[in-house]
Amino acid sequence: MARGDLTDAQWACLEPLLPRGKKSGRPPIWTRQQLIDGIRFRTRTGVPWRDVPERYGPWARGYDLFRRWQRDGTWQRIFAELQAQADAKELITWDLNIDSTVCRAHQHAAGARKKEICRPSRPGASPSSRTTTASDAHAAA
Repeated sequence: MARGDLTDAQWACLEPLLPRGKKSGRPPIWTRQQLIDGIRFRTRTGVPWRDVPERYGPWARGYDLFRRWQRDGTWQRIFAELQAQADAKELITWDLNIDSTVCRAHQHAAGARKKEICRPSRPGASPSSRTTTASDAHAAA
């Protein structure tokens, strides 16, 4: 058993929550525990699927199991059940602590003055900066 793999006691809690296989016939070469340990290794370390060690089985088999269970909601169901069991044993403390000092707005969201090039001005809405003389008015008419 490698560091980070499920212990026998942890596997005993997890195994009843797993879906039952539908196929009959030849038994699988890789156990579910090995494949799940491989999935846990990949999510814990962040390595690409192809770099999962061989002791956890073929990377494609682990990826297939992970994606299939992700799509059908198996992981969410397992998590919810384990969380409910831990909550029933009062192993979870539901205290919340929100620290607003880490919530920072971007400098552009702080209400800074906007440059004039950002807002195109409408020529009819603002008065002309050029003063009109009598000779200009006469030439325009």
